[in-house]
Amino acid sequence: MDSLRPLLTSYAYNILGSYEEAKDVVQDVMLEMINRTGADIQNQKAYLTRSVINRAINARNRLQKMQAAYPGNWLPEPVATETADAGLNQQDILSYSLMVLLEKLDAKQRAVFILKEAFSYEHEEIAEVLDISIENSRKILSRARKELQNVTVNENVKTPTEYLDRYMDVIRSRDIKKLEQLLSRDIVLVSDGGGKAAAALNPLIGVESASLFLAGIFNKFYHDRHFEYGQVNHHPAIFYFENEQLVNCQIFEFRDGLIHRVYQMRNPDKLAALAEQRNKAI
Repeated sequence: MDSLRPLLTSYAYNILGSYEEAKDVVQDVMLEMINRTGADIQNQKAYLTRSVINRAINARNRLQKMQAAYPGNWLPEPVATETADAGLNQQDILSYSLMVLLEKLDAKQRAVFILKEAFSYEHEEIAEVLDISIENSRKILSRARKELQNVTVNENVKTPTEYLDRYMDVIRSRDIKKLEQLLSRDIVLVSDGGGKAAAALNPLIGVESASLFLAGIFNKFYHDRHFEYGQVNHHPAIFYFENEQLVNCQIFEFRDGLIHRVYQMRNPDKLAALAEQRNKAI
């Protein structure tokens, strides 16, 4: 049964957007199965998969209610994907940019979209797992695709390390004009501080706003800090440390060689989980 934990955790994480919550969901379902008496389960994998996915949907509904009172922007809990982690199947983890887009969907839409697009479930299988009709599964997927403007789960394209090298060279130079040349015209920068760390309360849109913000925080807080490159949900990332503690994770989405999105994780709770995961994987 333990061999199924990484796959089940991947299902739960993609639905929830929280690795810590996903691990709890899987653990609870497994404990309940161990404690079951007098029940003959013919297909253990199918039973666990169904239980985890539905438990994750319920947990996601609760999480969305909590997010309504969240200070500032809520971003998914990042998962390090540059190193091996026995706790989940990394190839099944969705890209960070897609995880952010999935925040537009309700829990059931999110589950149907993920099962169909990421795990190639047929509608008959989705209907059985979620206890809905096949027609309802099709309708939910159609609404989800419309909400996401028909985005699909694409194969992750590895970004060359030189892209981050170039970014760091330019931002250290304090040349705003050169920094602007690295950014796409419609760049969006989103910060998550969780009310526990300084972060922009609203997304920053456009070259001028994003460049001034990135240059400003680097020159004020990070110019003399230790940093490392890594991968978060298959996106290139920069990890900044203060006294060996992870204090900022910047996640980059590149498009046509330019920085298209920057997601800045400052929430210390999410950073602590990310740091622990990276340390275990090293």
